[in-house]
Amino acid sequence: MSSQLILGLDTSGPHCAAALINGDTILHAHGEDMARGQAERLMDLLEEVLAAEGKSWSDLSALAVGTGPGNFTGIRIGVSAARGLALGLKIPAYGVTGFEARAHVSPTSARIAIPAPRDMVYVSDDQGTRIIPAADVTDAAPNPTPADLATGAALHAAHLWPTTPEPPAPFYVRAPDAAPARDAPPRILT
Repeated sequence: MSSQLILGLDTSGPHCAAALINGDTILHAHGEDMARGQAERLMDLLEEVLAAEGKSWSDLSALAVGTGPGNFTGIRIGVSAARGLALGLKIPAYGVTGFEARAHVSPTSARIAIPAPRDMVYVSDDQGTRIIPAADVTDAAPNPTPADLATGAALHAAHLWPTTPEPPAPFYVRAPDAAPARDAPPRILT
């Protein structure tokens, strides 16, 4: 396989992370915990990771982005950034679920359980992908660091490259539960 330089990013939780890999070799990874501000920090972080290895945007072969499950707004920030960069750079962007990314950095005997709100976790097994109480999972893999999540996304994409992926999209375990307003819209006067 020819050498490929892949930049992975993840904003699917209360963090902002990026990792640069060449094939299966991790060149640089950095993650920062943050409850807010991923949109303002992401592009600078990506440039810092590239600069740390003396690389530029034009050196990239592909992008990888964490698609969730996780924080609704964070996922949309990461997916939007990856799609825009991929279009501008004319390179593929691979959407990588949190389960796929964690599989690259978690012990193989442990169960992947992604933290969810209200003491719940997202799991994926032979019963499907669903949300269950965290107390029901006794063999959970340790939570990876934000940098590990970006690295896992990039490593997963490296195994898919050079296929042409569908544009990344958020991964939802359950459908969004927002409903349209029940009130009639205002009458527009002309």
